[in-house]
Amino acid sequence: MSGTRSPSRKAPATDGRWPVWKLAILLYPATALTVAINLFLAGLITHALGFGAVTPVAALIWCVPLGVPASWLAGRWVRRLMDEADG
Repeated sequence: MSGTRSPSRKAPATDGRWPVWKLAILLYPATALTVAINLFLAGLITHALGFGAVTPVAALIWCVPLGVPASWLAGRWVRRLMDEADG
């Protein structure tokens, strides 16, 4: 062989767009902490109405699973904004 290689078939050609799932992974820390803050503040409001309070630790625990759909929605929103900016 003369040292030439055939092109790789494993890497598909992309158009340079970020997929929604990559954006969602990138935005997960921010959206999960936003969910935690909103849960805690909603717990303060419900405590003022006579219900049980939500502790900061409980809000952080609940933000882990609830941050997944929030980050997916944020990723879709950012993807739409990026598509709109590209024209």
